[in-house]
Amino acid sequence: MVQTSARLLKLLSLLQSRRFWVGGELASELEVTERSVRRDVDRLRSLGYPVHAAAGVGGGYQLGAGKELPPLPLEDDEAVAVAVGLRLAATGLVKGLEEASVRALGKLEQVLPKRLRRRVSALHAVSVRLGDAGPGIDAEALAVMANACRDSEVLRFDYSSHEGTVSARLAEPYRLVHSRYRWYLLAYDLEREGWRTFRVDRIGAMPRTGRRFKARPLPSEDVAAYVSQSVSTDVYRFRARVTVQAPAHVVSERLSGVAGRIEELEAERCLVHTGGESLEALAFHLGYMGFDFEVHEPKELVEHLRRLGERLTRAANRTEAEAQGAGEPRSGPPS
Repeated sequence: MVQTSARLLKLLSLLQSRRFWVGGELASELEVTERSVRRDVDRLRSLGYPVHAAAGVGGGYQLGAGKELPPLPLEDDEAVAVAVGLRLAATGLVKGLEEASVRALGKLEQVLPKRLRRRVSALHAVSVRLGDAGPGIDAEALAVMANACRDSEVLRFDYSSHEGTVSARLAEPYRLVHSRYRWYLLAYDLEREGWRTFRVDRIGAMPRTGRRFKARPLPSEDVAAYVSQSVSTDVYRFRARVTVQAPAHVVSERLSGVAGRIEELEAERCLVHTGGESLEALAFHLGYMGFDFEVHEPKELVEHLRRLGERLTRAANRTEAEAQGAGEPRSGPPS
């Protein structure tokens, strides 16, 4: 009986992890026969889990939505992750989730084992939120986009550009990416026939889902790096490639994912891809990091830094000369 109960929990976990499972795949994962899978599915149904079945070739099982939310089996690390996520949501990072997050957190902490409550409490006690987290995101709209990514459904939405121009978009959504300050949607724009990264806070009103689509190969195996490149470099007039004389993990503390993409070269060096609307902005951005660096491109930035260095040197020399002049004794008779 214990073995059967454990298998039921594993079956439920599998059904929750993917939208649709072929019967043979579930049997292979559980190391049982398809007949046993059918019996276990019936047991889940008797416990209130709405498991839908499709017969025939390619048939399988799908966990549907019921009238009430059934119990969710969570591993220790999953329970801690949910509790911490609810605490963050309660601070208002995503609009509309604050009150519901507080209620859900209260229910969860009532049933958490003591050892897990201590872990969650410790994380909360020593965590401090610094400054503004960025533009607020509507929770319901974010859920619509997440479901569309999972279920491969086309999205229609209005999008505001950096200049404020609004355009209608029809896109295949693939991933939601979150930086320190913003949410981004990686999607294939059907009308422009290309991959695009959309800032979620610029997506107007409520996105609308449409027909299902067959997923394309992603533009990169590293989606986070691809989105970082598209929002930190590709959108700008000037794009820079710079070797920085500091470890990648140290530079990443000074440079967010929306400000540049970092590649580790050696223990004490890394390659930074970044961009800016002006050479002045790029020069300030690189100098502000506080590390020695070498610019590989663009050539215009190299020339701008040379002229800037000469101007700063002249300013420093004038200041030094004035300081020395102020300390020299005056010529002529004393007054």
